[in-house]
Amino acid sequence: MTDETPDLTPPTPERDVTPEPTAETTSDERTARFARRQAELDAMSDEDLKARFWELSHQMMEPVVELARTHTSPSIERSILLRMGIDSVSSHGVVDKIHDKGLLGKGAGHVVLKVSHKLGCDVRAAATAITDDDSVLDGLFDTTTAQAK
Repeated sequence: MTDETPDLTPPTPERDVTPEPTAETTSDERTARFARRQAELDAMSDEDLKARFWELSHQMMEPVVELARTHTSPSIERSILLRMGIDSVSSHGVVDKIHDKGLLGKGAGHVVLKVSHKLGCDVRAAATAITDDDSVLDGLFDTTTAQAK
């Protein structure tokens, strides 16, 4: 593991990416870089600015989501469900069903919340629905199809 922070704003032909200021950077260089970036933003419509905001937000969150996906465990996910008000016995069953469908990396709490929205019920009822019939997990995430292991 390295301590390097990845550059989350890749260079594109339409966007000039310059290095962050250093001790050697003069005030004039910083002012010129700011003016270029300001002109670039001024030229964008509200819709373009909104799209750019979400693009950068997604880029910023990718490493966080990946870290959460790869560094979770059934025990961590059960503890999250306990804090959501789901009892211990139910949390074991829910996490097992979510794990069997290959959705544990999405986060058990997130999955339960999405099921509660899908069914129009509270999280406890959603947890019961998951333990009773894991087909409620099918199609919850548009980019992930539930897979039985």
